[in-house]
Amino acid sequence: MKKRIITAACLAFLFAHQSKAQTDSVATNYKKQKLKIEEINFISSYYTQDGNHSAVTGGEGTEKLTDIAANFEIILSKKNKDNNTHRLDLNLGIDSYTSASSDKIDPSSVSSASYQDIRIYPSANYSFENEKKKTIYNGGVSFSAEFDYTSIGANVGFTKTSKDNNREFSVKGMAFFDTWKVILPIELRDNPSDNDAKHLDTKPRNSYNLGFTLSQVINKNFQIAFLADIGYQEGLLATKFNRVYFEDLSVRSEKLPDTRFKIPVGIRANYFLNDKIVLRTFYRYYYDNWNINSHTISFEPSYKLTPFSTLSIPYRFYHQSQAKYFDAKNQHRLADDYYTSDYDLSKFSSNMIGLEYHLVDSDKGIFNIKRIHSLDLRYGFYTRNDGLDSHIITLALQFK
Repeated sequence: MKKRIITAACLAFLFAHQSKAQTDSVATNYKKQKLKIEEINFISSYYTQDGNHSAVTGGEGTEKLTDIAANFEIILSKKNKDNNTHRLDLNLGIDSYTSASSDKIDPSSVSSASYQDIRIYPSANYSFENEKKKTIYNGGVSFSAEFDYTSIGANVGFTKTSKDNNREFSVKGMAFFDTWKVILPIELRDNPSDNDAKHLDTKPRNSYNLGFTLSQVINKNFQIAFLADIGYQEGLLATKFNRVYFEDLSVRSEKLPDTRFKIPVGIRANYFLNDKIVLRTFYRYYYDNWNINSHTISFEPSYKLTPFSTLSIPYRFYHQSQAKYFDAKNQHRLADDYYTSDYDLSKFSSNMIGLEYHLVDSDKGIFNIKRIHSLDLRYGFYTRNDGLDSHIITLALQFK
């Protein structure tokens, strides 16, 4: 959800110039406020994909997968006597997916536990917004669990807005501490040569990220933002149920280094062409020490159909180089220290195009239900040049 800055210049001015006696009077007459519901958001999506480069079966085989997701968010807020805002964001997400390729971990089973799974991911975030200083401090925790892993996350952040509200700087740090249950392909579970992990071992995977954003309003029509991140991972970074077939036709479980360093930088620019048309653009460059370099370019024109509705056509192009540990099936050499046939780490290009309809009505409400403030309906088609295609449909409702 996008950050929202609540401005109260008049109140800030009054508080800055009140005498002590007046301040004491305000404090005496102040009535303690309770948390109130600021908004409720509900998002549901259906995702389906298919391809022919499953990493589970060594880089060849079906990648068919479906996922149904639902996310429920409630935002509570209250103001204190200094007109500062306390905000609590509670979020619960549930995914239910089926994966044909995961069922090939043990082909002899009718349907393994990994074929169908449910992921649950609650989170809670708190923020404190100081109106006078134009600052926001925030922090939160998260949890995620499914069949073969659990994750505990934490984040802290700080945002500072300029006096004229035209410039904003934010920094956010995140850490995730994951525990994976090692699942090996059926034929490799008694393989003593794999010293990376044994079947049903539990292994850690920790991820750390530090992100910076600087946004600037150039004029009433043009806004720009610069983004930079530093990411670091450590632990078991290989997916151990992925098979890798070597040049002598032997098979092993995927093996990758236990550290990874990432640096993405980007720029976002929005231009309001007129009262009806907005052009949104984004570019990102990514580098990591596994030798992946990537470029992302996105363009999203939006057209206001009526004062209450908008139609957008997002498009994104992505290209990445091949990781130094990737090779196709039967191409790895026995002397390789690390190896994978996961095509997510191969050289590829992808295109995504979509359609989004946004409807808002704060007076009558959507479908004449006053509490429903806005509705978003989105469709996206994704395709990449290795044969993977996917479709996603998303419905988002905001209640106020």
